Amino acid sequence: MKPLKIAIVGAGPAGLAASLFLTRAGHITDIIERFDSPAPVGSALMLQPTGLTVLETLGLGPAIHATGNRIDRLFGTETTRGRTVLDVRYNALPSGRYGLGVHRAALFDTLYDEVSARRHPIFTGQKIVGVMEEGDRSYLSVEGGERLGPYDLVIDASGARSELAAALPRAPRARNLVYGAFWATLDCPDGLVDQAALTQRYDKASVMIGVLPIGSRKPDMPKQAALFWSLKVADVDEVRRRGLDRWKQTIRGYWPECEPLLEQVTDWEQLTLARYAHRTVKVPYSGRTVFVGDAAHSTSPQLGQGANMALLDVAALAHALASHDTIETALSAYAGARRMHVRLFQLLSLAFTPFYQSDSAALAWIRDRLVATIAKVPPAPQILAAIVSGTLVDPFAAAGLSECDWLRASAPQPS
Repeated sequence: MKPLKIAIVGAGPAGLAASLFLTRAGHITDIIERFDSPAPVGSALMLQPTGLTVLETLGLGPAIHATGNRIDRLFGTETTRGRTVLDVRYNALPSGRYGLGVHRAALFDTLYDEVSARRHPIFTGQKIVGVMEEGDRSYLSVEGGERLGPYDLVIDASGARSELAAALPRAPRARNLVYGAFWATLDCPDGLVDQAALTQRYDKASVMIGVLPIGSRKPDMPKQAALFWSLKVADVDEVRRRGLDRWKQTIRGYWPECEPLLEQVTDWEQLTLARYAHRTVKVPYSGRTVFVGDAAHSTSPQLGQGANMALLDVAALAHALASHDTIETALSAYAGARRMHVRLFQLLSLAFTPFYQSDSAALAWIRDRLVATIAKVPPAPQILAAIVSGTLVDPFAAAGLSECDWLRASAPQPS
């Protein structure tokens, strides 16, 4: 395909990664960001083998490993009897896979620094409210009346609240999930938790507390961890009204060892409220506008796949554009390449969520007594490891990727 002029709406991880992939292929990109200063949103995330493979393909593997924390295990117990109800180990598969706990800012910085070093244009303070197609060119409508373009292709990487997706003739319906979560990024003393595990505590399915070690955002910063606590979004105002001390006391009652983290929380402003929704753009393109990441699909964070799916999307889109002669056939190929993987993991996220975030005592009982037992019997450990890794079906070939050599990727880099 001839070099294209491409507008990328949104300077989050998906938009930044898209610019890196596409300029490397010879295309010209403009990144258009609604905020005056591009910045990360949120506390922490898990990079799975899928997302790590995409970053390695971009040459950013060493940089992200330097800031993150290797996770080998997801481990959770219920608070009443200490029964183990979650124990997923990446090494149940023979590939050497692992996850990487990272601050969202570390992922953003890694991509943004590379985009900046390569001098990709980023236009800030421009809120895109629509796309107009005139012949084979597209123009962006900016709030306030300005028009940007022309472009051969528009990539919407603006997130779950995409205005472009909402304006589609068959706009996706969002199913807002009842439970959200408070997140805080805090300094993590040595020995507080297993540094190689995402550790969680549960009381039935209505209480979930977790600690995810996320390494250091910068070399001179202390090691950190993300503390999260799930709650109903409808209860947030009441929790805040009761006061921070009462909220902290609730967590102490379930998990006293979290005190070194809790004592660092002195203001509600340190807590980020994450709200979640399930929505899917059934056909992730319209005309010459294509949707990636949360603009195309979003779901519960229970399997930790969100950022990883977004990175896979942009890799698959770049591969489709490189493999076809026209934009139309490339966008159709992109949709086909991502269809099965996206639908499968959205379904799995929806299926798992009620066992860990719901009002159902029955599902919690099943989880605590049956699921944890079954999970120990082969091939269940291998299947769970593949689900968490994002590789229950192969996501790599359709995106033109070769999976990482995990032993090499995790090896210390020479100074």
